Amino acid sequence: MIFLASRAADLLNAFVGLWLVPRYVPPSELGAVLPITNYATFLAFPMAVFVSTFRNEISLLSIQKQFGKLKTLMRGVFLASVIFLLLAVVLSYFILPHFLERIRVAEGSLGILILISSFVGAVAPVYSNAMQALKKFRATSFINLIGAPVRLVTMLIAMPFRPLAGYFVGQMSTPVFNIVMSLFSLRKELSVKAEAYWSKDVAKRFGKLFLVFAISGVAGSFCGLIETTVLRQRLPEMDSAAYYVVTRFSDISSFLYCTLVFTIFPFTAERAAKGVDVRPLILKTSAAIVVFSFFIAVFFALFGRNIISLLPHGDVYSSYWWAIPWMVAVTMMGSLVGIYTTAEVSANRFGFLWWMVPLNLIYPAVLLFVTGYGYFKDVFPPAFIDFLTRLNATSLESMLWWMTAIGLIRLLGCAIECFFMPKSENPRCTA
Repeated sequence: MIFLASRAADLLNAFVGLWLVPRYVPPSELGAVLPITNYATFLAFPMAVFVSTFRNEISLLSIQKQFGKLKTLMRGVFLASVIFLLLAVVLSYFILPHFLERIRVAEGSLGILILISSFVGAVAPVYSNAMQALKKFRATSFINLIGAPVRLVTMLIAMPFRPLAGYFVGQMSTPVFNIVMSLFSLRKELSVKAEAYWSKDVAKRFGKLFLVFAISGVAGSFCGLIETTVLRQRLPEMDSAAYYVVTRFSDISSFLYCTLVFTIFPFTAERAAKGVDVRPLILKTSAAIVVFSFFIAVFFALFGRNIISLLPHGDVYSSYWWAIPWMVAVTMMGSLVGIYTTAEVSANRFGFLWWMVPLNLIYPAVLLFVTGYGYFKDVFPPAFIDFLTRLNATSLESMLWWMTAIGLIRLLGCAIECFFMPKSENPRCTA
């Protein structure tokens, strides 16, 4: 039921991404959608880390029907969200105008919309986790099914007036709807008197876990923000806009991953707790993703140009059809890495962060250095500047090579860690 509701929502979301947004947002601004979205994600990462840290605890309190403590925990999450929002407002006061200027977007009322959209999106999983733990699947299916039309209607109303601002109004409408409907569904459970929950033991128990998620979250958010910002800032406007259109199609290949990564979590956690080798399950899941991605890539390799031509301004973007199967491959590599890291997190094993976090910091630093080599012309020898010129990301094709390279490195790192390290030194793959 939930799967069908989610896929129906995906169809409406695909319509928004493939037709509605390109229709109202001009090509000169379309390439700014993804970097602005990633900026919002980066601002909200402290809140997202807080929610991720207590995700299992929310589920546990719900299953144990300790609704008084659950109510207190949810109040704490809201209090934390207010504090983080205030800090983000102060930070954005100094940073956001310069960021929007760099990606060639007029500020207007966009700043506050970005902040609200990012934070309601980070808080919404608190309630969906409680709904899932209480097995309110019918209500969850209804919320997932209706949330996408709410987003569509909101965008249809708002985007004709101010395209980018209307886009973020629509983005925040879905999590706001989810929170309101989840509160309505949980009204009986949350009508109890609040009970004491926070203590030194709770803080100590979750302090280390919060630090782990924080380190991982800031590195991942920073990497995504820099990558999409470089795409917007360094590439021609048409290339950055084409990247948005291309990724709306290539993201279809992640639909299966989103379902599998949600399903695999409890199974890998159970097997790891029993000391059972989780690699067969990872391999089967990964094989399904590879096969699915292959067929998606072949389909768009054959019909991509014709399909893009049907979109608003499609004649402008149709010459970029070749990037769709390429981006499907990049998305597939990210999905395979996500399957492995999800299996690790489900077993409370975070050894992969020792190399993943530095990699997610080194990659954007190198990308900025290579694309900004002009600032160093008077510092480095001419031969080295010529070398940087050949590496520079000046087109969508050159940027896709960079994304392919980092995807392969991440995938190779996961494979080496899981399958080639001695088991005595690698408790992640216990047999």
